[in-house]
Amino acid sequence: NVQLWSDYISVQLHPRSVYVIQQYNHDGDSGRLEAFGQGESLLQDAACLEELEDRLHFYVEECDYLQGFQVLCDLHDGFSGVGAKVTELLRDEYSGKGILTWGLTPVMQTRNNLIVGFSPQDSQRNFYRLMNTALGIAHLSGHSSLFCPLSLSGSLGLR
Repeated sequence: NVQLWSDYISVQLHPRSVYVIQQYNHDGDSGRLEAFGQGESLLQDAACLEELEDRLHFYVEECDYLQGFQVLCDLHDGFSGVGAKVTELLRDEYSGKGILTWGLTPVMQTRNNLIVGFSPQDSQRNFYRLMNTALGIAHLSGHSSLFCPLSLSGSLGLR
């Protein structure tokens, strides 16, 4: 009975380490977290922000000597906006701690110089990917001690 991505992994995660965003929970293309602004606006909701802070404080209180944070964030979709707000929150609440942020982008498979899975008619989705990546890099690098974009593609997954 697979419902979440975490159901695929063999390691048991602590229940407080996974936070499911119900508005964007496996609804196909119509319910996708597609734009940077959508991700940013999620953490402007007081209930979502409070839940995230509670989960964060749960782990911070367990640390004997907190040195910093590592944040892994997709750059190509709306999670770049979520990551930008999370790193901003971390910088504001833990200003003396380091924040190492990894901006992740997928490898786009190409066949005959066309991106597989992205038709030329999909220009809006490609535009969102470009804007999400640019905004994500700008915001995440501004709120992090060190920002490192990661991709197996030399172009950060963009064409």
